[in-house]
Amino acid sequence: MSISPTRTPDHVQEAMNAYWSRRSVPYDAYQERPERREDDWAAWRGVWQDALGEAPLDVLDVGTGSGYVARVLADLGHRATGIDLADGMLERARTHASTTANPPRFTHGDAVCPPYPPGSFDAVVNRYVMWTLREPARALQAWWDLLRPGGTVAVVDSTWFPQGLYLDASEAFRAAYDEDVRRALPLAEATGIDATVALIESAGFEDVEAVELRSILALDEAHGVAPHHEIRVQHLVRGRRPDSVGA
Repeated sequence: MSISPTRTPDHVQEAMNAYWSRRSVPYDAYQERPERREDDWAAWRGVWQDALGEAPLDVLDVGTGSGYVARVLADLGHRATGIDLADGMLERARTHASTTANPPRFTHGDAVCPPYPPGSFDAVVNRYVMWTLREPARALQAWWDLLRPGGTVAVVDSTWFPQGLYLDASEAFRAAYDEDVRRALPLAEATGIDATVALIESAGFEDVEAVELRSILALDEAHGVAPHHEIRVQHLVRGRRPDSVGA
C-alpha cells in the first residue's frame, strides 16, 4: 500500500490521534446522551456478556476511546484495561473511571502493537476501531500473541463508508482523514463485514462468526445517529485462539 513520502505510517497515525483528541468531548457526550443512556448501557452489557461469558477475565480494550466498552466490561466484573493513542480520549476515559466502583485501567498504547508481554490477556476487544486501523493484519497478530491459549478476540464494527470515506463527511474529518490516511486504512471503505471476518480468520483464529447487533440497531432507529452518519447494522465479530498449536 502506497503512502506518500510526506505521510509516513507514524504521520498517518498522528493525524488520526489529533483528530480524535479534538473530537473527544463531543464524541463522549454523544455516547452519554441522556435520552438513551440507560437503554444503551443495558444493550451493550448484553452484547459483551454474550461475547465473553460470565467468568471474570483479563480483558484488553484496544482503541478504547473515551472508555465506554472498558467500563461496561468492568461493570460485568472483568479486569479491564483500555489503551489509546488519543490523549483527549484517555482524559475522558479516566474521568469516567474515577466515578466507578471497579474502574478499568487506562494507559497510552497503540492498538497495532499493544505494550504488553505475550499471554497477558484472556480477551482482546474493541468497538469502532477496525475501520480506522492501520495495518489490521499486523494488529491481529499482536492480539494473538497477547492472548492466552483459548482466548477470545471480539470486535464490534460496521461498514460505515461503503460509498467512500468522504461522502457527507465534515470538513474536519476530510482534513484529518486525507488521501494518505484513506489509503493507509484497508477496512475504511469495506462494503461488507466479510472483510473483517476474513482478516480474523487469516490471522489463525478459529470459530470466527459475525453476529448482527439487532438491539443496537433498534436503539439507533428509535433515537437516530450522529451527524454525518447513517443508521447501519453493526456486527460483533468473534474468534478464538486455539488451545494449543495445531489444535
